Amino acid sequence: MTNLYRLDAPASAIAAAFGAEAGNDPWTGDYVAPGRPAPVIVSDGRDGSRRYLRPCLWGVPPPPQGTRPVTHVRNLASPFWIGTLRHAELRCLIPATAFACWSGSEGARRQHWFSIVSRPIFAFAGILRQGEDWPCFAMLTTEANRLVAHHQPKGMPVILHAEDHRTWLTGEWRAAVALAKPFPGQSMAVGDAPPV
Repeated sequence: MTNLYRLDAPASAIAAAFGAEAGNDPWTGDYVAPGRPAPVIVSDGRDGSRRYLRPCLWGVPPPPQGTRPVTHVRNLASPFWIGTLRHAELRCLIPATAFACWSGSEGARRQHWFSIVSRPIFAFAGILRQGEDWPCFAMLTTEANRLVAHHQPKGMPVILHAEDHRTWLTGEWRAAVALAKPFPGQSMAVGDAPPV
């Protein structure tokens, strides 16, 4: 599972890539880790024709028995997530340019960066929750494709095809959840450093 991704593009370029309004988002490009802020893309909730960037923190408040923020949504059938997934206005796109996974034994771990060959900026499927002070997000995960599993078999983020962005943001929840599947490995690249 990834706990680190990069979004190496300014807010204006992110907005242009997703047909969104950047507003006054100050994002200039950086890495994102749990507890750090990053822009996500939300829809106006009506017909999805208007999208805009919204700054959020990575990690939603934990369930009642939890103590740490939740960064990944794994079990989509869990009652904790179903209520959120059923409301399109609580779904978001998480823009990224690459994400990291680690492999190897303790003391000899190695970082690998995955990107999408045809899309310099792509999107993970995400959900929104309100935190104490800031809105927060978590990313959906699924089983790893063959490329990612070679380095990290535990799973990978749900990467959405561009043509599925509208369904994720505004579609009926069963259609949206059906998008939670591995992205084709042949459309991805992997390296020891994030792409420049």
